[in-house]
Amino acid sequence: MALIVLTAGGTGGHVFPAEALAAELLIRGHDLTLVTDSRGATYGGVLGSLKTVRVRAGQVAGRGRVGQVMGLVDIARGALQARKILRELNPAVTVGFGGYASLPAMAASTLLGVPTIIHEQNAVLGRANRLLASRVSTIATSFAAVQHLPAAVPTVHTGMPVRAAIAAVRDVPYPAVDPGQPLRVLVLGGSQGARALSDVVPGALRALPAGIRSRLEVAQQCRPEDLDRVRAAYADAGLSNVTLESFFADVPERLGACHLLIARAGASTVAEMTAAGRPAILVPYPFATDDHQTANARAVDAAGGGWLMPQDRFTVEALAARLKDLFDMPASLQAAAGAARAYGVPDAARRLADLVEAKLPTTTAATSAAAVARETAQ
Repeated sequence: MALIVLTAGGTGGHVFPAEALAAELLIRGHDLTLVTDSRGATYGGVLGSLKTVRVRAGQVAGRGRVGQVMGLVDIARGALQARKILRELNPAVTVGFGGYASLPAMAASTLLGVPTIIHEQNAVLGRANRLLASRVSTIATSFAAVQHLPAAVPTVHTGMPVRAAIAAVRDVPYPAVDPGQPLRVLVLGGSQGARALSDVVPGALRALPAGIRSRLEVAQQCRPEDLDRVRAAYADAGLSNVTLESFFADVPERLGACHLLIARAGASTVAEMTAAGRPAILVPYPFATDDHQTANARAVDAAGGGWLMPQDRFTVEALAARLKDLFDMPASLQAAAGAARAYGVPDAARRLADLVEAKLPTTTAATSAAAVARETAQ
């Protein structure tokens, strides 16, 4: 059995698709090794169960000149470590998911002539992936159109892998928006929460007509330090059917039940809301590298699956007006839910695994196909 190496940065946007691909490849009977930096020691789930090799890696973006130089030195040292390790492992394919921690293994693989795939989660090619893009074998993308792609490298739109529990929401019909019935709003701020959402959403909901306010059921993720003041804001607004947490362990269930999502526009959030088929008001984090969240949100907006609201225009008044329009015209929410669902790619993990297997020796790919057939038959 040929070995497949996975390598990813430490943030959720890089780790989640790597986790989903690993799970799919293990089902198909493949041998996997994870190459990452020191953060790999904290991974749980499927990635935490893999054989893991750690190498040096450094951060470059967002640092001063000295920090950038030190980061590049660490990456170079990590690439030398990775080259030695990969010579011993002799992988058939290396798959990278971006982040500077992926650079050493990906750079070493290209130098050694190992077939390579990078997966780009956003609608703008990330800085680390951009350094590698012209040298890899294939680029897999979450979005149909991605900025800064090199013209000469084959590109395949696989979509962004999501958790199985999220993909299952796709089979849950969008809840009807019936007169007098609850209006469920889910507010998610990404892995770190979002202060801008905590600042604006309670006031906007308070400004809605009494007939709409009385129907609201709100679940909002907040930063831990914001919980008390947001709770007070909702109480002052007279809204009692509100759940506030710094982390929701049951996002798939809440996403399936909601009529509208209000969220940042990170790659994982966009992939999950479109795979599930739920409409969203997307408020991109304005300081994201290369403003990639705006590009993500713009793609959803153009597809009709949601509405882009830049943070500088995300005010109590503007959000209240948008919400009133949507709740007064539930057909627009229903249509956006359908458009989001049509835009989503629920089988992205399968598509990405197929792309990886296409790089394997023919006998290995045939063996894995037989393993999947046996698994399906059981």
